Amino acid sequence: MKPLSAFLGLAGLAVAVAASSVRRDYEQNDYYVLHLDGETVPDQVALQLGLVHEGQLGELAGHHVFSGHKSGDDVVRRELQQRRRRRRSISSLLSGRSPLDGVLFAQKQQLHRRLEKRVIPPMPPSIQSRQGERQAAQPEAAAVQRQALVASTLDIQDPIFKEQWHLFNTQQVGHDVNVTDVWLQGITGHNTTVSIVDDGLDMYSDDLKDNYYAKGSYDFNEQTAEPRPRLSDDRHGTRCAGEVSAVRNNVCGVGVAYDSRISGIRILSKAISDADEAAALNYDYQNNDIYSCSWGPPDDGRSMDAPGVLIRRAMLNAVQNGRGGLGSIYVFASGNGAASDDNCNFDGYTNSIYSITVGAVDRKGDHPFYSEKCSASLVVTYSSGGGDAIHTTDVGQNACYNGHGGTSAAAPLAAGIFALALQIRPDLTWRDMQYLVLMTAVPINLDSGDWQDTFIGRKYSHTFAYGKVDSYALVEAAKTWTNVKPQAWFYSPWIHVHEAIPQGDVGLTVSLEITEAMLQAANFARVEHVTVTMNIDHTRRGDLSVDLISPNNVVSHLSVTRKPDNTPQGYVDWTFMSVVHWGETGVGTWTVVVKDTIVNNKNGTFTDFHLKLWGESIDGSKAQLLPMPTEEDDNDHDITATTTLAASTTTLQATSSSSTFAAPTEAVPTDQPGRPVKPTAETSGSSSATTTTTAGSPAEATGDKTEHESEEESSSPTPTGNTTSWMPAFMANMSTKKQIWIYGAMGLIVAFCLGLGVYLFLARRQRLRNSPRDNYEFELLDEEEAEALNGSSGGGGDDDRAGGRLHVEKTAAGIVGGLVGSRKSRRKATRGGELYDAFADGSDEEDDDGDDGDDRLSHRDEARYDETGYASRPQVGYRDGSDEKLQQPREDRQTDAARHVIGEDSDESQEESEDSDDETAAGHSHDRSQLL
Repeated sequence: MKPLSAFLGLAGLAVAVAASSVRRDYEQNDYYVLHLDGETVPDQVALQLGLVHEGQLGELAGHHVFSGHKSGDDVVRRELQQRRRRRRSISSLLSGRSPLDGVLFAQKQQLHRRLEKRVIPPMPPSIQSRQGERQAAQPEAAAVQRQALVASTLDIQDPIFKEQWHLFNTQQVGHDVNVTDVWLQGITGHNTTVSIVDDGLDMYSDDLKDNYYAKGSYDFNEQTAEPRPRLSDDRHGTRCAGEVSAVRNNVCGVGVAYDSRISGIRILSKAISDADEAAALNYDYQNNDIYSCSWGPPDDGRSMDAPGVLIRRAMLNAVQNGRGGLGSIYVFASGNGAASDDNCNFDGYTNSIYSITVGAVDRKGDHPFYSEKCSASLVVTYSSGGGDAIHTTDVGQNACYNGHGGTSAAAPLAAGIFALALQIRPDLTWRDMQYLVLMTAVPINLDSGDWQDTFIGRKYSHTFAYGKVDSYALVEAAKTWTNVKPQAWFYSPWIHVHEAIPQGDVGLTVSLEITEAMLQAANFARVEHVTVTMNIDHTRRGDLSVDLISPNNVVSHLSVTRKPDNTPQGYVDWTFMSVVHWGETGVGTWTVVVKDTIVNNKNGTFTDFHLKLWGESIDGSKAQLLPMPTEEDDNDHDITATTTLAASTTTLQATSSSSTFAAPTEAVPTDQPGRPVKPTAETSGSSSATTTTTAGSPAEATGDKTEHESEEESSSPTPTGNTTSWMPAFMANMSTKKQIWIYGAMGLIVAFCLGLGVYLFLARRQRLRNSPRDNYEFELLDEEEAEALNGSSGGGGDDDRAGGRLHVEKTAAGIVGGLVGSRKSRRKATRGGELYDAFADGSDEEDDDGDDGDDRLSHRDEARYDETGYASRPQVGYRDGSDEKLQQPREDRQTDAARHVIGEDSDESQEESEDSDDETAAGHSHDRSQLL
């Protein structure tokens, strides 16, 4: 079996190598992605499912693509469900392991077209009327001379270089990317590669072909090697590529990193599956250093979309394993939906912690009407607006374009600048690049943006992020940069709120306390990104807004109201992200403020949320890789956390960043190695305040509590628990899902045993109530003992029997008591014989026996006990207690035998016929009780 497995493994590897060249036909076939464990051979799985193994999915280790004929059914899901049912049976356990047991994840692929190029949207008439006519500015003479000197020194002969104001602005001096002094140092992007993930690029353009990197390029729409433009509107990617890597020659202009290599990955021209998109974002990720992505979900002010789990796994895989483990660098355009009240935090690509999200400013340094405001934006750079646009390369052998813009133009410009830094510091990690970007960004328009001071002394604006990219400052800082330690993270448990959100100017505020001990247990040193995953039920999503306030009173606007968004479902496990709190310690009270500012008949409830801190580790040697995301990551709402984090809920007036919030009681954490850390409580006496009040002003709502209020809060205990104190050691590192299955199975076993015990007890009690008879074995022994006491051999006559009976009645009380005691104990110990007698009484063989047998059976069936618990008939005798045998009709015997079943009641008529017999025997029973 081992040689076969090895052979199949090698065959699977060979298929994986050639997988990228396999053309997929979604019209004729169904495609599935399966994540397999290390012991499972893909070809064995394919054989089991009746599918074809097409190879590994891009660079995602353990993920494989399988195909089968087109069917409306999900055959893999059906087979996996059947396998799970069979695994519960004993026969399946005996049959051994199936290849399907190694399937960790399965997903049928569907084509979708949700991604849009972020081109310049039409300017709304209201904004157009406010801007008025364009006023042409005159270039400054000194700037013109400086530009000419740079061109001469670097031998730049490209005809539109003088028009490329974003590289050197002679009119609004200083409003450019400040790159020429970097070029003069010989830093032009050499030995770096930027991949344009878009609608293709024209690799035959004279302005691009010398820098084109074919190995890192692929067309995932047509599944061919060359991602060349095929549709009439396939121009977006070529224009973006020209911004980055247009060659320094005599064609059009130059790129900001004009000696860098440029590759193209085409995904936007047709519908695409999650599998293909995931492969695209990992394509040649050891050589493609930077992925420039100027696209995303629609910027319509209504959409709220995020990448699927395969795409999220691909991005995590890239930052963990790309560029030799330093991490691929993703650059995303923030979005062009500002005129529609859109926000990049409603886009799961731009609010990813793995993305450097780039917004736009125009050539005057003003905020253009389209660029979305967002707490996930890290930086801005130049693009269209203010009467001009970006001048770049176009599709064609010698074609140029002077109208490129939107945040689509800002992102590739930033990507090219990052390539300059990688030329001199190829050892920078993906997080190092984010640090350098925010630390060297230049704040602009300080009088018009919503600027605030952050904990590390930087300024942040939701309009301009940390400021504009400065190429020279970034490269100079990179020269001496010390790489940060590996990533760490801290997860709070779900904070259950379940409070109605007041409408108008008030907001529902929920605070939670994070202690230094909790973060130390998580090996967490300082904050980089903060994410908040939440659930809000609301009949109109666009009415909602959410703020996050850090312990240092720095405010992130996670969500804003959106007029076009009439969706009636609120937020469902949606994750918002902020870079505003970069560098904070994370210790203290974090506050979430949810507001419903529109007063109407649309209302909602804040259900729950949990907060995640991402940052730098304390001890890099203890750092671990973040586990791959799953579809069930946020499905643990109802699971009780190992600690009840101190939290408070308050309804108050909308607060400013200077407001303070009462800090609840701290909780002590316990580390959970290898997984996101949730704190654990050890002090049973801790408490947390949960109050709901409506305040008339921020001062009232956030001021110090009165002594009376403090006493009331301290008297209200907070339930705490520590499941690790009683959890078996082998389960300490198990996932929550596995623990639920184990304890659920144990609970079912215990419930079954209890039910069985109750059933047997009730059955025995019913049997004792309905059939209080001696068993067959004991009765024969009673006759022998009685006859021995009488001195007869069992064959004596009636007189002997009578004499024996009188002798028994006159025997000393000890003898009779011993006999009766023996009778009681043996009846209790041998009830099992009664089941045997029940079947024997009804047999035909017994019916053919002599009268003695019939009389003996009659005596056994008719035995009754009086209230004292002793037999109401003589120990040896006949049915009526007399010396004379009474014959029982055959049909009566059969009736008695039929009744002689455990737990079955006797007929009322039979009980009435026995009353007279009981009265006859009463005298004998009375005499025996006197002896005792």
